[in-house]
Amino acid sequence: MSLTPADTPQPTAISVRRKIPLSLIVGGLIVGLHLLAGILTILWTPYEPTAMVGGRLAEPSIAHWAGTDRLGRDLFTQILIGARIALEVGSGAVLVGAGIGITLGTLAAFATRTLDDVFAAAFDILIAFPTLLVAMLIVTASQTASLFTAVLAIGIAGSAIIARLTRILVKRVLSMDYIVAARVAGSSWPSIVFVHVLPNIWPTLIVNLALQFGLAAMAESSLSYLGLGAPPPNASWGRLLQEAQGTVYTAPFGAIAPGLALVTLVIGMNLLADGLRAFADPTRRRSR
Repeated sequence: MSLTPADTPQPTAISVRRKIPLSLIVGGLIVGLHLLAGILTILWTPYEPTAMVGGRLAEPSIAHWAGTDRLGRDLFTQILIGARIALEVGSGAVLVGAGIGITLGTLAAFATRTLDDVFAAAFDILIAFPTLLVAMLIVTASQTASLFTAVLAIGIAGSAIIARLTRILVKRVLSMDYIVAARVAGSSWPSIVFVHVLPNIWPTLIVNLALQFGLAAMAESSLSYLGLGAPPPNASWGRLLQEAQGTVYTAPFGAIAPGLALVTLVIGMNLLADGLRAFADPTRRRSR
């Protein structure tokens, strides 16, 4: 007996559901809490940042959740403002670094072989220098320590890493067959870059930019600790650590609180980056 079309078994569509990695969830929650704290300071803070509202080096209490610093200022207020500064510097430095790095990396991938080798060597030389050292040199050369200078210096210092990664990714995409087909169809190189290249390298770049965000926040705290970051009354976590080093034995929470805030933000960004990498590449999760 022959089967009619109605009796013929039809293939069923199999839907593949991506499982959200735990690291992406945990990292997103940690970074989200820091983001919420930073946004909150725009509208409200428990006390005025510069107001001396309690005794010097008071222990944590209901009135002052993190205690007070050596001047009697509320430490919890200072930490909240430090979260906003860390987010501002991290976001600004990533934007500056991405703008410079993606542009230079793309140009290197499209350059001649000799010029490409020059770009590659320059990127490797710049990466050999620590980001903090390059940022310190830029801030010192500008002779002005400000939040804007810190953002610019950290962004420029981290751009070489983004440029090298972009160069590698763009060269890989340019070797694909659909790029040749697009050129045969008459597409211009700018069109190929914005329509084919950038959308295909963006998932990998996002992971790297998330890592750069955490490094930028750490670099800003280091600059502020050395007196090269945002000047007072900006309550950077690095400056809070510098101010608390003289009283770390008598009032240890003054150093523990900003240090813990910085560490959790960096860990959160690293978890977020790892989760994004795993989510973008399901085969990587299955191979673990």
